[in-house]
Amino acid sequence: MRDTAARTSDEKIVVVKIGSSTLVDEHGQVRRDYFAALARQVRAVREAGWSPIIVSSGAIACGLPLMGLAKRPSDMPSLQAAASVGQNVLAAAYAESFAPLGIVTSQVLLTRHDTARRSAYLHARDALLALVSYRVVPVVNENDTTSVEQIRFGDNDTLSALVSCLVKADLSVIFSDVDGLYTANPATDPTARKIDSVDRIDEAMLASAGGAGSSVGTGGMITKLKAARVLMTAGIPLVICSGAEPDALPRIVAGKPVGTRFAGRAPRHEITNYKLWIALGDAAKGALSVDDGARAALVDGGKSLLCVGVTGAHGAFEAGDIVDIKDAHGHVFARGKVSASFDEVELARGHSSAQMASNRLLAPLAEKPLVHRDELVVFD
Repeated sequence: MRDTAARTSDEKIVVVKIGSSTLVDEHGQVRRDYFAALARQVRAVREAGWSPIIVSSGAIACGLPLMGLAKRPSDMPSLQAAASVGQNVLAAAYAESFAPLGIVTSQVLLTRHDTARRSAYLHARDALLALVSYRVVPVVNENDTTSVEQIRFGDNDTLSALVSCLVKADLSVIFSDVDGLYTANPATDPTARKIDSVDRIDEAMLASAGGAGSSVGTGGMITKLKAARVLMTAGIPLVICSGAEPDALPRIVAGKPVGTRFAGRAPRHEITNYKLWIALGDAAKGALSVDDGARAALVDGGKSLLCVGVTGAHGAFEAGDIVDIKDAHGHVFARGKVSASFDEVELARGHSSAQMASNRLLAPLAEKPLVHRDELVVFD
């Protein structure tokens, strides 16, 4: 029996996320010509030695017109119903477009439950790698029909980053309705210019990212940048480009300049399933500001965060919540699970373990790190 979790040294995996506005027109109709062109690109990259995995949006958008809905509803049951109807359309479009080129596709639907627990995470990984080993192109989507807010990924940019880390991809690509990252919104700022490559995602870059990019999609540039931040940490390069760019995928895997390329960190960092959810899961409930010494201890020393290095606390977080960790310049360089509430941190910040141990109110905090290394993801 083959070991589906193992990969041979000559295998290269590329994860390609495709947005709703690229796959479906404004009337909710599948862009058949695009699917045919995508199939040709997939065949080309396979001939070049790459195994593609597609993370596909579009199920809800495909289902809306068949249900007689002119616009995306806001209530969860209607969204789930549209996803159920549209998923059939989407799966059929992939199968019918890829089959003439001799390419078999499969449908893989995931929820957060499928990846949040280690055992389920490993099963999902093994299933994807088995499909790749059999020369099948997996088409992954969130299981919108059964997902509720508490177990949703939220957007397929996040799902794509998770799948890329799951299979230890060599490259991740996001096909969008924009041709890359710009210095400002090109629709409103004529001086905006495209950024060809990114080595570090800073606060200014995150602040310049807007909201959702289209009426049929859920992700904007901000979700792509947050996905890029995790992929860079994992050592997986990411390219964001227009899905309409001719033969974009073969050109990208050949190393040609297309869109914006985010460099992966070298050496690659292993990100466990647990740390993936710290990095990619629910929005942070607050933030901790730290001094330069604490930053160095986290980034260079591989240490846990102690109260003595904290200079400020922000947000109404409780013990067990996820918080961003900022340096003295306000740059978010890490994220982790905090062991104390905002009120406790405000009392304890700046104090050493010895000082807290001598204080009856703070003594419980002296016995443990504020953010343990095992529950911390460092982006820089």
